[in-house]
Amino acid sequence: MAELNRQTTEQVDTPKIYVACLAAYNNGHLHGRWIHAVQSVDEINAEIRAMLKASPIPNAEEYAIHDYEGFEGTEISEYCGIEEAAQLAEFIEERGKLGAELLNHFCGDRGEAEAAFDNYAGEYRSLADLAEELTSETTQIPKSLVNYIDYEAMGRDMELGGDVFTIEAGFEQIHIFWSR
Repeated sequence: MAELNRQTTEQVDTPKIYVACLAAYNNGHLHGRWIHAVQSVDEINAEIRAMLKASPIPNAEEYAIHDYEGFEGTEISEYCGIEEAAQLAEFIEERGKLGAELLNHFCGDRGEAEAAFDNYAGEYRSLADLAEELTSETTQIPKSLVNYIDYEAMGRDMELGGDVFTIEAGFEQIHIFWSR
């Protein structure tokens, strides 16, 4: 199994959420606070309580997430719970951009994204490179046949057959995961 290195899990900006006071918002005031999402739920809730206490509307109690950053394309809805936002932020902080791409691939399912890391095949230029590597490691190919093997077709068949899935990171830079 391939190891994930520091470059593979390139770190992202610290995920943050902008939590707005709904009482202020409904009364024509913009009042809220950017909060680092990689902290405990209790710490986030304490910051939310402090923001609500400082609201221009007395006794404000309701809030919503109105913006976010550093989640690398993973969507955080206005009604996302604080616990879920904190868990997503921790996952992305820990796993970097590739983690965020996996979350997007699995529609935000952290369990599926985490399990995919256990099935990481590695970073390759193409599926053909993986097919060639696997073939050369497992099969003794006579020199007279080497030029007749279609590794591109083999790689395509692995993906179309559901054996692997890929996350593209850039030109000739894909991360390959074995399907379960």
